[in-house]
Amino acid sequence: MYKTIDGVRVWGDPLENAVEQAVRCSQHGDVVQTLLMADHHKGYSQPVGGVVVYDGQVSPSGVGYDIACGNKAVRTNVTFEEIRLALPQLLDEIYETLSFGIGQKNKQPVDHELFSDPDWHVFSEIEPGLTDTLQTLARNQLGTIGSGNHFVDLFVEEETGILWVANHFGSRGLGHKTASGFLNLAKNKPFASKVSGESMEDVPTLFDVASELGDMYIRAMKLAGKYAYAGRDHCIAKVLAILQAKETFSVHNHHNFAWKETHNGKDVYVVRKGATPSAPGQLGFIGGSMGDYSVIVEGIDSKENKDAFYSTVHGAGRLMSRTQAAGRFTGKGKNRRRSGGAISSEQMAAALAAFGVELRGGGTDESPFVYKKLDTVLSAHKNTIKIKHRLKPVGVCMAGENEFDPYKD
Repeated sequence: MYKTIDGVRVWGDPLENAVEQAVRCSQHGDVVQTLLMADHHKGYSQPVGGVVVYDGQVSPSGVGYDIACGNKAVRTNVTFEEIRLALPQLLDEIYETLSFGIGQKNKQPVDHELFSDPDWHVFSEIEPGLTDTLQTLARNQLGTIGSGNHFVDLFVEEETGILWVANHFGSRGLGHKTASGFLNLAKNKPFASKVSGESMEDVPTLFDVASELGDMYIRAMKLAGKYAYAGRDHCIAKVLAILQAKETFSVHNHHNFAWKETHNGKDVYVVRKGATPSAPGQLGFIGGSMGDYSVIVEGIDSKENKDAFYSTVHGAGRLMSRTQAAGRFTGKGKNRRRSGGAISSEQMAAALAAFGVELRGGGTDESPFVYKKLDTVLSAHKNTIKIKHRLKPVGVCMAGENEFDPYKD
């Protein structure tokens, strides 16, 4: 059951700074309700794990820089036992074939019907030539993974022995430039201006959906959503080809987006930042840490789920920041390194070995020690969702430990 703090509905243990931020969100704009899921923590403008429901408005700062970040999970037609001995080689091939890290480009050109979508013209309405610039970036990055907490993982469903594949990333540079561009426009600056940097203390940036900027942002956001879906599809297809496996079932969802939905008989915009939609019967993937189980959940028809505006967690929630875990960056370029963190590489390696996980890439800022146990946060939402599949990681691929990315939480 949730508690209400200063009008904010809070699941799980409240974090004071996130609650304060959620209260601040509730005081700006035409807000219907503000909520915090059990994995919440402070974010940029709106808490991660935060949901703000608006009447006739949308918040580009609430959706955030990684528009349509989300997950795709697929059940394959092979068992883990069939590939167990080849797992190290398969992970090597996945890591070498896909592109991990900031600003990475595809190793082979990618085309997709998405690039003919008429919504690309929204950028030309803003500035001549902008569509071509962003399309070039998007073509180069379709299906690349990025850094931070983004991953491509192999799982076994222990109950059946079946192998699953899942990924986690969003709209890459397209989403980041879309978000920063519209935040610039909101300040009467050119779309492509240098980003001044957003403070976590900033109040939400808001557009009326009936305004020109609001309409353009929604079109651009939806395009970034389609792009994120296409990228995750492309990535999964590559992994299935490496595994010589086929998909038998899939779950695909965003958790950074603004959805137009009907609640209590009224059309509203639900801005979920690190929160998974969970309408009755709706499936979603929720990832634990690299040393914990992940799950497929289904929203249930309950009063509490209705009170949650059909929203739930998107992950386990961090216990410590990246800097606390891995230390601060020093040096530049290829000499850029972290040092002074609370978690050592040896600690992380031992924990993963004990849980039976092979790792490619990854750093101590993503180790199992920096996240809550997923079951803990899921238990806070037991009256809103039910677990359909429980997945144990066996192989994890992430960007290298010295990648810096401020917008991937």
